[in-house]
Amino acid sequence: MAGDKSAEITVLYFAAASTATGLTVERVPLPLSAGSDGPAFPLAGLSKLLSTRHPKTTLAEVLERSTWAVNEEMIDDPATVFLRGGEEVAVICPVSGG
Repeated sequence: MAGDKSAEITVLYFAAASTATGLTVERVPLPLSAGSDGPAFPLAGLSKLLSTRHPKTTLAEVLERSTWAVNEEMIDDPATVFLRGGEEVAVICPVSGG
């Protein structure tokens, strides 16, 4: 669409997500769609976008069990967060131990 714009976020990969991608950090362009508060991309859609960028890896499975932090703030409900570009998004993998 003519009104769509693209912006980038920085994704930080830790633990299993880093192992799956072979990366610790990645710049990811977002396909932004027009919304009532301006162009945005739903955080809830980031798993699919990242999995598409890293096919033939275990990233999709890792992301199913992971949570997100945006600009160092843990996100309880990804459906309520919209990215506009410039954010730092961390994949927080579950940890085990005692």
